[in-house]
Amino acid sequence: MASSAIERRTTRWQQQRWVLDAVIKAVGPEWDQGRIASKSKPGGETAEKDFRAAARRMRKFDDMHREFASAARKRQARAKAFEDQGRFVSAGESYIAAALLWASACWPIFEANETLHAYEEQMNACYAKFIKYAPHPIEKVEVPFGKKSLPGYLHLPRKPAAGEKFPCVISIGGMDGSKENMVSIYGDRFLARGLAVLAIDGPGQAESASRGIFFTPTNFGEAGLAIHKFLSGKKSIDINKLAIRSSSFGSYFGSVASAALGDKIKGYAVAGVCHEPGCHMIFNMASPTFKARFMFMSGFDDEAAFDRFCKKIDLRPFAPKIKAPYMVVAGENDQLSPIEHTEALFEKITAPKRLVIYEGANHSVGDAPSVDNGDEKNSLIADWLLDRIHGKPFQSERVWVTSSGQAVVTPYGKAKAKSKARKA
Repeated sequence: MASSAIERRTTRWQQQRWVLDAVIKAVGPEWDQGRIASKSKPGGETAEKDFRAAARRMRKFDDMHREFASAARKRQARAKAFEDQGRFVSAGESYIAAALLWASACWPIFEANETLHAYEEQMNACYAKFIKYAPHPIEKVEVPFGKKSLPGYLHLPRKPAAGEKFPCVISIGGMDGSKENMVSIYGDRFLARGLAVLAIDGPGQAESASRGIFFTPTNFGEAGLAIHKFLSGKKSIDINKLAIRSSSFGSYFGSVASAALGDKIKGYAVAGVCHEPGCHMIFNMASPTFKARFMFMSGFDDEAAFDRFCKKIDLRPFAPKIKAPYMVVAGENDQLSPIEHTEALFEKITAPKRLVIYEGANHSVGDAPSVDNGDEKNSLIADWLLDRIHGKPFQSERVWVTSSGQAVVTPYGKAKAKSKARKA
């Protein structure tokens, strides 16, 4: 959904809009990535059912916000009915499902208009109700950031005992992530390991963009420092045991934050990468929605100016400043960021590092036998960060996960030569 001015903002959006609608009619709303499963998963079975039903009704791009919103209203009404009946567990399950649906309805709107603000209002209201009935403690937070603030949710694995402090993972999503869809109602990997999670909308992300807090190539560093200062004032958080996890374009966001925080964090890990300097592939060769969305996230109306701006999106200057252990889980055939750029970035990182590549996998680290047969990526990240938080030593290495699921480990100094030999 966009005004006529937004529709005309990018060249490829105008040229390929009809193709996009035709593809959605043929294959549904997952033409570019598996958003239905990933965005519904935090809400469990209740959310997944609603997301699948909404997806079946989407025949063109403008249907996406409308059908997600329609499903959200239905689920929100059902949550209220459960609440009135005293069925509070069911109410909580339905409220988080409704919040996730409202959050997904926001994604296709590339401007801060009345519809977006109305959806966000309902999203926040539903999540506030979920907090009341959630199976673990959650606090809505505002992290001071300049004259504004970054919205987030601080999740604790359980109610802390007197004086108890939890290690904390700062969770940073990608281009289409939001603070609502980063922590699962049941079986969350980090909470289950005794870690708190701060789910945050950083500069340009989700609700922060509608507040006018836009992305710049450097301001996730400022955001990282602001988050650290905020968490240092939380009695339930062990400020000496922090880590960062991210996904997709969060590989840029989180890396900049890690560089700014230095040894204030114990580790950083990401699944899916956007490491190409200048972001040519994701903005000029992939679905036109990526560029249209990111222009909104960065506060640009002029495409030529945005193209110049993109040349500054480059992690190479930040790489030498990264001090904490650094892990990337990526697909060999990432369609949004060629893996060669990740390999080159790792050459510049001097911190302890681990690069895990799944043979034949895509940007989401999916759609390949190596993913089906190898270690589950999110559990891999959770276990690795837990080890870093507790100071367990490790050797810098490159891990190649074969189609059969075998993890071929090479000490990092020898990894580059082995990679060249394999390709030859």
